[in-house]
Amino acid sequence: MNKNFSITVGRELGSGGRVIARLLAERFGCNFYDKEILTLAAKESGFSEKLFENHDELHSRLHNLIFNKVPVIGHANYYSEQISQGSLFQFQSEVIQKEAEANRCVFVGRGADYILRKMDNVVNLFVYADMDYKIEQVMKRHECSADEARRIIVNGEKQRAKYYNYYTGKTWGAKESYDICINSCCLGLEATAEYLAEFVEKKLKLK
Repeated sequence: MNKNFSITVGRELGSGGRVIARLLAERFGCNFYDKEILTLAAKESGFSEKLFENHDELHSRLHNLIFNKVPVIGHANYYSEQISQGSLFQFQSEVIQKEAEANRCVFVGRGADYILRKMDNVVNLFVYADMDYKIEQVMKRHECSADEARRIIVNGEKQRAKYYNYYTGKTWGAKESYDICINSCCLGLEATAEYLAEFVEKKLKLK
């Protein structure tokens, strides 16, 4: 398995999509990128990682905000006065493209399926789950009530959808945007990852 390829994983909040993505990365010996993209984008651009975190898919306001007085790493006396969210997305896009060209990669979220749309050897996955399952997972993660977990899920998915739809012109979670959509409740996380691994192998002709 010498050729480079990328797997992108969109996911509903609480679906276990990130865990599945990690399992796929381990299965295929891929580099794993979730929030790691923010660190790389900050390093490549010279801007503060905090700036990218504020623009991330769960925090973006999705309009042309101008950030004022954002410190640049390594330049304590320098401030950028005109950094649009579109520019920040472009920095992230360039990092994703660069990593995909150089390595075998698994990318979680951040519109990676759209960013890599012109590249060969890319498989785009979307993981969803029943609401009761997602609520249970979020309750465990945040140690909160069922009502609070539902609120976190609804608000979080709304932000993910806004981010994805705004930057890609596609619809987050719609089957047309992915090669396969799968309910992680049906098989469980490990078996779902195994099923998807077989799909990836067949689609990319890895065997």
